[in-house]
Amino acid sequence: MRGLVIKNTGSWYTVLMDDGQLFDCKVKGNFRIKGIRSTNPVAVGDRVMVDNGWITEIEDRRNYIIRKSINLSKQSHIIAANVDLALLVVTVNYPQTSTTFIDRFLASAEAYRVPVVLVFNKTDLLNEEEIRYQKMLVTLYETIGYDCRQISAETGDGVEDLRPLLEGKITLLSGNSGVGKSTLINHLVPGACLRTAEISDAHNTGQHTTTFSEMISLLETSGISGESGYLIDTPGIKGFGTFDMEPEEITSYFKEIFRFAKDCRFSNCTHTHEPGCAVLQALEDHYIAQSRYQSYLSMLNDKDDSKYREAY
Repeated sequence: MRGLVIKNTGSWYTVLMDDGQLFDCKVKGNFRIKGIRSTNPVAVGDRVMVDNGWITEIEDRRNYIIRKSINLSKQSHIIAANVDLALLVVTVNYPQTSTTFIDRFLASAEAYRVPVVLVFNKTDLLNEEEIRYQKMLVTLYETIGYDCRQISAETGDGVEDLRPLLEGKITLLSGNSGVGKSTLINHLVPGACLRTAEISDAHNTGQHTTTFSEMISLLETSGISGESGYLIDTPGIKGFGTFDMEPEEITSYFKEIFRFAKDCRFSNCTHTHEPGCAVLQALEDHYIAQSRYQSYLSMLNDKDDSKYREAY
């Protein structure tokens, strides 16, 4: 029987079968010896075959969002598979999302051809200086080519403008803990009733309220059905270590760097020190933001297995 994985609790997978039935399933152990270097060989969004409560086969994925596993340096963690769109929820404060985290997520999404919309949340909490900084970030990423939205999930300001983006799509919601993903889902899907938590005053960091990945229907909150669209709610993530990216590939995952890289003197230019490097010249001329270039450099260093463990 064929179905769609709609929930992953770590040990059990809830599968919505093509005939509408829901089954809680486990994974056959042989998935872990087929060269799938992942802490979760099955992810929410996967199309699978099920036999007597066991997932026996995973269909080829058209895309996925992946990062390095926090605990096992040689393995990955697949956040979600077969998605049409990713909403990366970020906050200038309460807590602060670093540009390095944003850029790493965007680069991974570029690598696997997942469109991303940046959602700047908690605009109602910002002071004048923070509002100016947010506008600067929005200008930066819109200039690169990313759709940016400024909202307050708490007050609902701007949230309804997101709804047309989600219609008929499977959309991944991702971001640091505490940026308001659950509050946003509760506004978009009132019956979802997801738990939310206060930000830690001591460190201005978020607390995990979502502990597993789950697909939520935008059509009806009592179950997963219909063609209106789905949201994939995921636990907040602190760091985003890139996985299986060769240094020579990374340039192409930064849109503006890639545009200038074509004019470099050497075809194998790393854009770090070479003479005639068009990227370094563009950086000096302020056509490439310093924050984006620093993110690029940090990803070049990801072959150091300990590096991704830090909080980006």
